[in-house]
Amino acid sequence: MYLPCPGARGFSVFLGLVLLTFSASAFAALGGDVTSVQDDQAHMRAQRRVTQTPSYSLHEMQTQSGTVVREFVSPQGKVFGVTWHGSTIPDLQQLLGSYYMEFVHAAPIRRSHGPVSIQTPNFIIQSGGHQRALAGRAYIPEMLPDGVRAGEIQ
Repeated sequence: MYLPCPGARGFSVFLGLVLLTFSASAFAALGGDVTSVQDDQAHMRAQRRVTQTPSYSLHEMQTQSGTVVREFVSPQGKVFGVTWHGSTIPDLQQLLGSYYMEFVHAAPIRRSHGPVSIQTPNFIIQSGGHQRALAGRAYIPEMLPDGVRAGEIQ
C-alpha cells in the first residue's frame, strides 16, 4: 500500500498517528495522574523507588538496560515533569502522554545530531547527549508546585 508523505514533518506526523492508533495501552505520564506512574513502571519493566520532598514526590525507575526515568508528582497527584538518562531514550510517546503529538509537530526537521530544546505554549522538552549517554527532561511550567523551580527537574 502506498501512502504519500510530504517530507520529514509529514512522515513524523504520520508515524506519530500510527503509533497512537496501534498502541496496546494508553499511557499518560506527563500531565497524567499518579496511577500513570505505575503503568509506566509496568511498561518499562522497571524497579521503582519513591522519594518524598515537601513539594512533590519523585518516582525513580530503572530499566533492566540501566536507563533511569524520574517522574515528578505534585501534591495534587499530577505528573508535572519527567527526566531520563541512560544508554537509550525511553518511549517518549509513553512518557509525554498527551503532549507527544505536540512534541512531534514542534521537533526540528531532519536534525540527527546535537541537543534539542523545544518550548511550546504548553510544555518544555530538552534532550541531548551522545551515544550510550543520553539525557533529557520535559515539564509543564504551569503545573510546577509552589516553590518548585524548573531547575529542580533533573
